[in-house]
Amino acid sequence: MSRPLLHLTVAAVLYFQGRYLLVEEKDKASGRLVLNQPAGHVEENEDLISAVKRELQEETGLSLEPDAWLGISQLKAANDHFYVRVNFVFTPTGLPVVYQPQDEDILALHWLSLAELNAHTLPVRSQLVIDAITQFEQKQLLPLSQIKNPIIHSD
Repeated sequence: MSRPLLHLTVAAVLYFQGRYLLVEEKDKASGRLVLNQPAGHVEENEDLISAVKRELQEETGLSLEPDAWLGISQLKAANDHFYVRVNFVFTPTGLPVVYQPQDEDILALHWLSLAELNAHTLPVRSQLVIDAITQFEQKQLLPLSQIKNPIIHSD
């Protein structure tokens, strides 16, 4: 029996004043420009909440705390890799005047409503982007207390 190529990722659904913050990036597989939530892989020895805060800071320049999470999404990509994505919600009451991506792979930041996203000329990276926003709009929020801190195994 073989094991799938499995990737653990996190994504930030950032909502402020009726719009979602999306990043414009180049899809590495297709080379096309796409919109995505600030997202990325969980690094070695990193817990989920630290990972999503790091990805948000790297891709937008914003240092924020998550309010809730939306559960787990799954995607089998065209490359036959399997992605497990944990979606976190950020709903700040204010934002700094100036912020910008710290990651050179992020080409631009866009604040879009769901309707504007659906009408945008750039496609979303995957259906997971729309699904996470839809879950948020349907208020399918889960408390962060349901994510337990890592257990440190000691011998």
